[in-house]
Amino acid sequence: MTEQNEHYQSLVKLLLPSEIFEYFEITRLNVTDRSVSVFLDELDKKPAGYLDENLTSKGFHTEAIIQDFPIRNKAVFLHVRRRRWLVESTGKVVSRDWDSVAEGTRYTKSFADFLKGLLGQLPD
Repeated sequence: MTEQNEHYQSLVKLLLPSEIFEYFEITRLNVTDRSVSVFLDELDKKPAGYLDENLTSKGFHTEAIIQDFPIRNKAVFLHVRRRRWLVESTGKVVSRDWDSVAEGTRYTKSFADFLKGLLGQLPD
């Protein structure tokens, strides 16, 4: 990785929720006049509870789009693809539980908390 890319990676880590980088990698970034879309794929790491199992990656679930804090007056959308694994011994398909989205919303927990504090409630 070049030094310039390392600087960009450090900057992105300051702007996005920190928990993202434990389990996801940025695969693409799309910036327009009105929005920033960050495309994230879950890393190929076994989910908790299945560390001793023989798992095979079976691709990704359908992409989920989550809104996060705006950056420089641009809406920010995280396009998240969660990985699916096949448990070889049982044939069961499993995924990691990801609880960074505020319940009942498509906002990150930190952005939902911010909106609740600012507006007293979450917008529809």
